Amino acid sequence: MEFEDVRSHFENNHRGVITTFQANGAAQSSIVVCGAYQGNAAFVIVKGKSAKTRNLRKDARCTVMSVADNWRTCAIVEGQATLMDYHNTDAEKMRVELREVFRVCGDKDHPDWEEYDQAMVKQDAVIVLVKPDRVYGKMS
Repeated sequence: MEFEDVRSHFENNHRGVITTFQANGAAQSSIVVCGAYQGNAAFVIVKGKSAKTRNLRKDARCTVMSVADNWRTCAIVEGQATLMDYHNTDAEKMRVELREVFRVCGDKDHPDWEEYDQAMVKQDAVIVLVKPDRVYGKMS
């Protein structure tokens, strides 16, 4: 499978589970809101100092699974994560990208973008884009 085969699943099903790897090699899974963005699986870590962020900074391998509301179909992307944050990305670019990723992970606008922008700065939010190396799932 290619990402294009599961892109619509990520666009329409935003419940997700990600797996990152701890320093000792153990897997760590977390629930996220996910979507498809620029040919990648995408999600935002709203607290930049989270275990997910620490894990991905040490080991960029990541798996993102998008699950349908009825839990009967899923799409999985395994790959290398790219992290964007206010430390490695221009502030204006980060503001715009955070809004875009928010939209693709929920199909709607935030009711108060200014409030959202301020919260993302305060919480040191991180955008995660996972480049698909392996794609699979149960689509029917």
